[in-house]
Amino acid sequence: MMVHKRARYFGVAAAMALGLAVAPAMGQTAPTTPPARPAGGPPPPARLGPGPFDYDTSAGKIHVEIVARGLDHPWSMARLPDGNLLVTERVGRLRLVRNGKLDPVAIAGLPAINPAGIGGLYDIALDPAFARNHFIYLSYVKPTEKDSDQTTLAVMRATWDGTHVLKGVKDIFLADAWYGAQPWPKRCCGQGPATGSWGGRILFGRDGKLYVTSGDRNYGEMVQKPDNDFGKIMRINADGTIPKDNPFVGKKGWKPEIWTTGHRNPLGLTIDPFTGQMWETEFGPHGGDEVNLITRGANYGWIDVTQGQHYNNEPAKGVKNVPGMTDPVLTYLPTSLNPGNPVFYDGAAFAKWKGDFLLPSFTKGLLRYDTQGGKPVGEPEYLLGDLKQRLRDVAVGPDGELYVLTDEADGALLRVSPAK
Repeated sequence: MMVHKRARYFGVAAAMALGLAVAPAMGQTAPTTPPARPAGGPPPPARLGPGPFDYDTSAGKIHVEIVARGLDHPWSMARLPDGNLLVTERVGRLRLVRNGKLDPVAIAGLPAINPAGIGGLYDIALDPAFARNHFIYLSYVKPTEKDSDQTTLAVMRATWDGTHVLKGVKDIFLADAWYGAQPWPKRCCGQGPATGSWGGRILFGRDGKLYVTSGDRNYGEMVQKPDNDFGKIMRINADGTIPKDNPFVGKKGWKPEIWTTGHRNPLGLTIDPFTGQMWETEFGPHGGDEVNLITRGANYGWIDVTQGQHYNNEPAKGVKNVPGMTDPVLTYLPTSLNPGNPVFYDGAAFAKWKGDFLLPSFTKGLLRYDTQGGKPVGEPEYLLGDLKQRLRDVAVGPDGELYVLTDEADGALLRVSPAK
């Protein structure tokens, strides 16, 4: 992988000292300790203990083990046909967990990635025909050659044959959301820097199409405009072309890849295996985080409609029940939950949780909701909160166990199974 332009002129040691992301070259062992925090930065998070951890839950006693640690802000995982896992690190590394152990050698061959702010390498998805074609898809923050601050969300495809290098790496989609070079335009609502809110989740639907979430880049004024990819969910073919049956194909002024609009920072995307419905989670501003049922062509309101509070206390144009806008199914008020990538439980290990909605979060651990009519309802059961880790992703394993990623500088992959 190439690092973004600011790091290219330094040696590896110097770049790491400056906090820049440098992926190990092919055959080089990835670092196992997180970089030092800059002076005056936020206090370090609670360190995850050695484990294992046991809890009483509504499904009985559960057992939590640390499968791997020393991951730098792990963001996503994909389970391979042989049961092993590929895991992305936001700083720009792709890792393999083989036979329950983290391979110390990172997989090489990634393109130039900008890890500024909360940017970097994001999601991973396997092609529906992976067993035959070995295609994997990765989303990441792509810089321009002339100015590494000018970035957009990209989706690349590569062939991975089980070795430590990707082959045939190719961008198949670039969001029309280039932004970040100074000077920034004047924006409302106390919005943050251009180094945030990229979105970045990718998911193959039951229709074989690839769904891609794109954040508002903290430039929310762009979202309600239909001629760009800011704050949208896009739907593309596996080769990056646009499906002819997308809702806005042929509509004047609309980008044809758009599936839905009105999103701030959509960081979770999943399909309920029991109903086939698609669900999304997104960060609101101060409060107002959302869980949304995604429907074709819908508008979810941002930046005009939000139940959260703008950072400068400027009132929103609407809160809810606004004509033409779709309200969230769940909203978190008054403070932010910071939701991760959810899953509907369809395993066998926790029979009492069958069909339940599991939502990882940065602040409240793993939330479990009962479902009714295919929707999460009632008050959640809070799990793993005392670990005091930012939980980014959760997935169901082949035997119904849960795998959870902690989004920390010293991040970990956890396995949750019934206690023996």
